[in-house]
Amino acid sequence: MSIIPSKRFVASALVLLVAVALLGGGRIVTREDPLKKADAIYVLAGSWVQRWMEGADLYLEGFAPHIVLSNGTFDEGERELKRRGIRFPGPGELSRAVMIDQLKIPAEAIEVIGESLDNTAQEAAAIKSFVTRKHWRSLIVITDRASTRRAGFALRRELGPDVEIIMRAPRLDSFPPDGWWRTRANFRTVFYEFPKFVAYLCGLKG
Repeated sequence: MSIIPSKRFVASALVLLVAVALLGGGRIVTREDPLKKADAIYVLAGSWVQRWMEGADLYLEGFAPHIVLSNGTFDEGERELKRRGIRFPGPGELSRAVMIDQLKIPAEAIEVIGESLDNTAQEAAAIKSFVTRKHWRSLIVITDRASTRRAGFALRRELGPDVEIIMRAPRLDSFPPDGWWRTRANFRTVFYEFPKFVAYLCGLKG
């Protein structure tokens, strides 16, 4: 006589599996690599200050001789200004100006990707031309702690095994991989990041 699990049993098992996955969600979405010297530092768009500040600090600490900043995505207002011939600096350009004027980092050490980049996969594709042109073999990539695993996956998928990706979060990033569910903000972060990472694993490039 075969035993067929009841619908209630199956539902309970699925709920349990999901709960286990989610309780470990903070570890699933994070992956920081040991810090070491690299050819360049790539700062992804996102947090207004702490990402580029970390990139600047790592440069000043001697971990890489070059910084590349993503401008992120442009909104319709920015696009309209461009159509009118009005130059409006993006976040990457503003960050670069502060690094040069106030942190005294040489202008030639900092480049900004000028195009609009809507997501991490596009940022991974955009840095590829820099890597190829400059013959870089290693990158320190700065993003929020809860995005390190997904961003690292996207960069490694795009650049291949010949370029070492060193994922790092800003030292000011307070996201805890353990106990993330204790605050509403961190809870939202995992529920936002977890399905995006799964989508990337399934082949999403957008």
